[in-house]
Amino acid sequence: MPYDLSERLVIGLASSALFDLSQSDQVFREQGEAAYRIYQRDHEDIPLVTGVAFPFIKRLLSLNELSPEDPPIEVVLLSRNDPETGLRVMKSIEHHELGITRAIFLQGRYPHRFIPALNISLFLSANRQDVDQAILAGHPAGQVLSSGDLDLTDEEELRIAFDFDGVLVTDESETIYQQQGIDAFHEYERANAQVPPEAGLLAVFLRKLAHIQMLEKQREEETQGAYRPKVRVSIVTARNAPAHERVIHTMRSWGVTVNEAYFLGGIAKEHVLGIIKPHIFFDDQASHLSATSDILPSVHVPFGQLNQGLGIIKT
Repeated sequence: MPYDLSERLVIGLASSALFDLSQSDQVFREQGEAAYRIYQRDHEDIPLVTGVAFPFIKRLLSLNELSPEDPPIEVVLLSRNDPETGLRVMKSIEHHELGITRAIFLQGRYPHRFIPALNISLFLSANRQDVDQAILAGHPAGQVLSSGDLDLTDEEELRIAFDFDGVLVTDESETIYQQQGIDAFHEYERANAQVPPEAGLLAVFLRKLAHIQMLEKQREEETQGAYRPKVRVSIVTARNAPAHERVIHTMRSWGVTVNEAYFLGGIAKEHVLGIIKPHIFFDDQASHLSATSDILPSVHVPFGQLNQGLGIIKT
């Protein structure tokens, strides 16, 4: 029977998100494709250095121990390399003992076309152009930003943090705030507190994470507490009262219970994120991420009106 992806949490991953490709990219930019091909062949057996999304992916894949015979998580490599130059990436994956066995090599073509076919709930890449193409097509994607602080310890807990508007839901309310001000925003949110906003690009990803957390709770009960759940999910938003209530009702309507919520009301997010230290943080606003990417792995979801006309915010 074919390998069914429909019930799994599937991540599509560019090699630029998983590994530090700065040296090989420099060869490509400065010397061209032929030199790049030779460089990758000559360095084929030299493992690539881990990149920004590596700690997140490593911890996520470890959750397949919940059901080794029917793993709940699948990570598929979507690479702009051709199969030959991509061999170094696959060997690096093997070297770092990551459970990634499926890959698509596209020789420079956009990978977003394969997101629906592979039931991908999240596509990560350091290439803004690839991410933009995915989002224009309505697919869940984010640009992994460079960061100098990667948690490569053996800690098992996986902490994931989300902004709310423009990430988990659309930017409907954010647009009211930008166009009409904070008072109109609060009035709108109070009137619609019981009405969930339209789901955003990463809503399915959050729901799939909630399913993984349910499997963890089942394992904890079966083992009488010998197994300790690893996944911890937070919402970190600039909303505050009275706009907080709609967030809670939205999670309830989705059947999702997050572990933590921070309603900061304009307090700089990095102050809180620096304490909870998520292994990955998703936000739609470049102004928030310019600070957080210095202290933790951050992903820009360039969705909605706030991102119209923006280019790459950090490479």
